[in-house]
Amino acid sequence: MKTIKLTIGICLFALLFASCKDEKAEIAKQNVEEYTSYVDSIATLEYAEAYSNWESIEDGYNNHKSMASVDIDDNEERVVLLENVDNATLKYETYKTNLIAEKEKEDIRTSKSNFRKTLLGANYDDSGDMAFEWINKDNILSVYETFVNTVQTNKDSYSREDWDEIKLLYEAIDTRKNTVENEGLTSSDNRKIAGLKLKFAPMYTVNRMGAKSAENAEAKE
Repeated sequence: MKTIKLTIGICLFALLFASCKDEKAEIAKQNVEEYTSYVDSIATLEYAEAYSNWESIEDGYNNHKSMASVDIDDNEERVVLLENVDNATLKYETYKTNLIAEKEKEDIRTSKSNFRKTLLGANYDDSGDMAFEWINKDNILSVYETFVNTVQTNKDSYSREDWDEIKLLYEAIDTRKNTVENEGLTSSDNRKIAGLKLKFAPMYTVNRMGAKSAENAEAKE
């Protein structure tokens, strides 16, 4: 009788152990599936949306990845599960790398746009078109005034790259002026513009050289 009870006990224990093992295996599989699904959902997001919620996304990612690693080693489908985890991790890291790269590009574009708006004034259309067709006979004097006065105010803070951008914009304004002159630019405005150009030329030359010298000195240090 004792032998029968012992046998039954062993069988029950074995069944319980097998049941627990199966349950752990199923949970591990489910965790991996949830991890891969989470990564798939993130990888479809537009970069702007993802970046605005990135802290929450990272927290969710870390939690899902942590759960996905639980009980994998003892799972009969270990190889497949690990491969799924690795693929999802690679997919997420690739998306993250691309996101960071796009954010850096956007930051550069925004910085450049703000720099140009400061120099060119409120009418600048931010289209990136260097033809500057938004400049006309009625606003070209104010564009020159804003440009030269802004450079005068901030000349000591500009880097060599800033001065190169300033020159590029200045030449674009000058090119547009050649067209505007034939569209009815007044003699009075033309004379005022000539005075602003005389003010800008030496200011650019001296400060551009100074910025380059400072840059070279920093490089030597």
